[in-house]
Amino acid sequence: MLRNHLKIALRALMKSRVYSFINIVGLALGMAIAILVGLWIYDELSYDRYHESYDRVARVMQHQTANGETGSQVSIPFPLGKELQTTYGTSFKYVAMSSWMGGHILSTGDQKLSKTGVYMDVDAPHIFTLKMKYGTRNGLRDPHSILLSESAAKAFFGDANPLEKRLKIDNKLDVKVTGVFEDLPHNTDFRELEFIAPWLLYVESEDWIKNARDRSQWSNNSFQLYVQIADNTDFATVSKRIGPVKYNHVAPEDRKYKSQLFLHPMSQWHLHSHWDRNGNQTGGQIEYVWLFGMIGIFVLVLACINFMNLSTARSEKRAREVGIRKTIGSLRIQLIGQFFSEAILVSMISLALAILLVELSLPWFNEIAGKKMSVFWANPAFWAAALLFAVSTGLLAGSYPALYLSSFQPISVLKGTFRAGRYASVPRKVLVTLQFTVSVTLIIGTLIVYRQIQYTKNRPVGYSKENLVMLQMKSPDFFEKFNVLRNELKNTGAVVDIAQSSSPLTGIWSSSKGFEWQGKDPNLDARFSTVWVTPEFGRLIGWQILKGRDFSRHLATDSLSVIINEAGVRFAGLKDPVGTVLTWDNKKFVIAGVVKDLIQESPYNPVNPGLYLLDSNNAEWIILKLNPSQSISASLAKVETVFKRLIPSAPFDYQFVDQAFGEKFANEERIGTLAAFFTSLAIFISCLGLFGLASFLAEQRTKEIGVRKVLGASVFNLWKLLSKDFVGLVLLSCAIAGPLAGYCMTNWLSKYEYRTDISGWIFVAAGLGAIGITLITVSYQALRAAMVDPVKSLKSD
Repeated sequence: MLRNHLKIALRALMKSRVYSFINIVGLALGMAIAILVGLWIYDELSYDRYHESYDRVARVMQHQTANGETGSQVSIPFPLGKELQTTYGTSFKYVAMSSWMGGHILSTGDQKLSKTGVYMDVDAPHIFTLKMKYGTRNGLRDPHSILLSESAAKAFFGDANPLEKRLKIDNKLDVKVTGVFEDLPHNTDFRELEFIAPWLLYVESEDWIKNARDRSQWSNNSFQLYVQIADNTDFATVSKRIGPVKYNHVAPEDRKYKSQLFLHPMSQWHLHSHWDRNGNQTGGQIEYVWLFGMIGIFVLVLACINFMNLSTARSEKRAREVGIRKTIGSLRIQLIGQFFSEAILVSMISLALAILLVELSLPWFNEIAGKKMSVFWANPAFWAAALLFAVSTGLLAGSYPALYLSSFQPISVLKGTFRAGRYASVPRKVLVTLQFTVSVTLIIGTLIVYRQIQYTKNRPVGYSKENLVMLQMKSPDFFEKFNVLRNELKNTGAVVDIAQSSSPLTGIWSSSKGFEWQGKDPNLDARFSTVWVTPEFGRLIGWQILKGRDFSRHLATDSLSVIINEAGVRFAGLKDPVGTVLTWDNKKFVIAGVVKDLIQESPYNPVNPGLYLLDSNNAEWIILKLNPSQSISASLAKVETVFKRLIPSAPFDYQFVDQAFGEKFANEERIGTLAAFFTSLAIFISCLGLFGLASFLAEQRTKEIGVRKVLGASVFNLWKLLSKDFVGLVLLSCAIAGPLAGYCMTNWLSKYEYRTDISGWIFVAAGLGAIGITLITVSYQALRAAMVDPVKSLKSD
């Protein structure tokens, strides 16, 4: 029976090749999108699952309340690690303090490479279950050791055994290799990790960290803490136990912040990483998982709708076949099986084509999505899922045609009195409306995402990003030779000037509290973002002084001067800020000037109150401005020559400020590009079905068109006749899609504090675009039918 069904199905496909092509290609595209989305979702949901203790590992975080708002932060105080180990040790299997992951110089002999690494406690390799190639996970017990990733070890030592080899970190810390771990996969938070050095080495190498330890600084939140909970407990229970630990240890004046510790499980790091200003978890990347999951389903449904529409539209072509089969004894269930067999055969052919399309497009898709995905060719589960997917798609696509076609009455069909009926086209119209509702909704959503990105990109940043280059000072030579370096670079003519900063220009790494001034509200928690700079900083980046003056290298008193931003003036409630004395850390600082807000952190959020202070000792970054009258490549070559001569201990690793700033939009741009890609294919699939449907309807009305032409109808009138029904359906789709897309995108925009509005032209443009696409798709078949010689149209079949 199955063999017979397949034979008949193949004959039916060959008989109607155009419609078969449309069905197969449409389904293949829909299935390819569904597979790509499925791979993307699998990659997202499997984030960090590389670590074997994934479901027992957490990051310790804290909620703190200030000025009526609750912030949620990953930074914690130094003493917390020891406190959890000693007082709450039964709740944890492992506890590991950690620095922030960042770039460092690793060197051996004359070889110097920039590598991304972190300082961690001895338990860290056990928490993250590193797979060791050489050595063991206990390698960090030696305070002068280092664990290298497999690729980092190969970069330094080739294929030789690297154990006991010597390296230097940032040209000041001597370490030996005690272990090599397998490179971490792309879908883990630690994918960039290339080395781990001992936490104890980090503490002993920095005076400010030793002070945090020796003075038990519970209010200095500058570190991270990772834990693995004990086997006999759970995250909620442990979070409740440790919740008040910090609050109970801080000074009485700091208890106003109501610090509450909690565990953020590794399973939520990637997908659930956002909190609102009340300390409530509000989602994160999981929103895009749901979004693209729905898009994948919708696109597949669009392809299935094409199959349903074309199959039911051609019902009269199959009616006689159904009538004869029923007359000779075929049961309805057998006919349903026949039509389902045809649908599944189309689905299987489409699956093969879809997998080919996925394989060909995956490199491009990975680049856009920022992934490293691949098809699981050798995984039997993938092929089982693919077959199940194809059968399910075939059953979905073939369900309505099978039930509809098998319901024909044989007497009416064979007597020639069968007609589809006045309401037979209603389901097709509903499905076409659904197709274009989805397509128009996607068009509107894509336009709003693009508009939000452009709106934020065009936000004034308060300085000029052009020709600015920044690099981190990773070697002591930078600090010892800065003045010489500055003069040498300026003498090359390639550099206009050079300045220092405690943070990169695209970030702020510190904030401070405890500021006082005359007239301050005693209930106000005066916390400012703080950036230490050299006097040339402002002129170099081109910031805009609104009141007062800039820093000056020639004024000795400027060591106690500060520049405040607009947000800081509003926050402090200062009517005449210039000259105001700020008391902080037992020192008095005078506001010398007010600068326009600089966008250094997220461009989607308001600028935080900020202060800029003079102190080169706190600087970690060099910012230099290239001469705009010279080519960038020539200028960088000159700069690199000077750096190699004066700072031979460090590689010349630099970043363009405008590129680094552009990376802040990377996630939204990826989402926008993927949405545009899916939207384009959704429209194409819809148009493919529309083309086939228009072709069939034009064929069905051939005689009617011939009669109308004989009676004097013009080509334009016939084109309008054949097109108006489709345009009407698209207009209905626009009416449904507009409110739906508006509601969804309003919710999406609400998570951004700096956001665009939703203008009416977006809906108009999407509607006009959909109508234009529809007319282009339908017009070919409509004009072709309208221009046929009526003599041919009126000939008997």
